[in-house]
Amino acid sequence: MDEKIYSVAVDGPSGAGKSTLAKAAAARLGIVYVDTGAIYRSIGYAVFRRGLDPKDAAVTSVLPELTIEMRYGTDGLQRMYLNGEDVTEEIRRPEISLYASGVSAIGEVRAFLLQMQRDLAKKSSVIMDGRDIGTVVLPDADVKIYLTASVEMRAKRRMLELEQRGTPQPFDEVLRQIEDRDWADMHRDVAPLRQAEDAVVVDTSSLDFEESLDRLLTVIREGLTH
Repeated sequence: MDEKIYSVAVDGPSGAGKSTLAKAAAARLGIVYVDTGAIYRSIGYAVFRRGLDPKDAAVTSVLPELTIEMRYGTDGLQRMYLNGEDVTEEIRRPEISLYASGVSAIGEVRAFLLQMQRDLAKKSSVIMDGRDIGTVVLPDADVKIYLTASVEMRAKRRMLELEQRGTPQPFDEVLRQIEDRDWADMHRDVAPLRQAEDAVVVDTSSLDFEESLDRLLTVIREGLTH
C-alpha cells in the first residue's frame, strides 16, 4: 500500500472472527490493528471486579477512575492495560462478554472511548473492528466490511477457541451466549450493531481461515483502489 493514511472498518456479530481476521489482515498490510472489543471488555472487566451490574447507571461513576491503554509488543500483538495492569488474558474470560455488551450499551461509556478510537485512526493507517466502527466511530472509513457467519458456525468456532484456552463449555451453552449477545448488541439504544449502507458483506460460514483472510484482503485492496 502507499504512504497515505487510510482506515478499514470491520463490523459484525460476536464470534464472526473479526479480531482474528482483522489482526491477520493488518499484519499482511503492515498497518495497525485496533481491537475495540478489547477496550469495552476492559471496562466490563473493571465493572465485574467491582461487583456492579454492567447495565446500571452507576457504571458511569467508575469511568473517571479508569485509564485504558493499548500497547503493542515486539510481536505486534495488542495488549490491554487497565490502570497500568495487563488484563489481556482476564478480559477474554467467557463471563466478561456480557459485561462488555452491557457497558457498551451505555452512551456515556461510548462517548468516553470515542475520541480515543478516532485519534488512533488519525495517527496511522488502521484496521479497526467492533460493532459500530463503520456506522459511528469511523463513518468516513476508506473501506467498510460487515463480517458475519451463521450463528451455529460462530458457536462452533467459539467453542473450539474456548477449548484451546483451557476453558471449555458445552455447545448449547456457547450457542445461547452468542444468541444473547447478538440480541443485546442489535437492540441497544446507543449505536446498535448494524451493517453500514456502504459496507461489503463477507460471510465466512463456508470458508476456512485462509479463504476468509484472502476474501477480506481482496475487499480491502479493491476498496482502496476505487
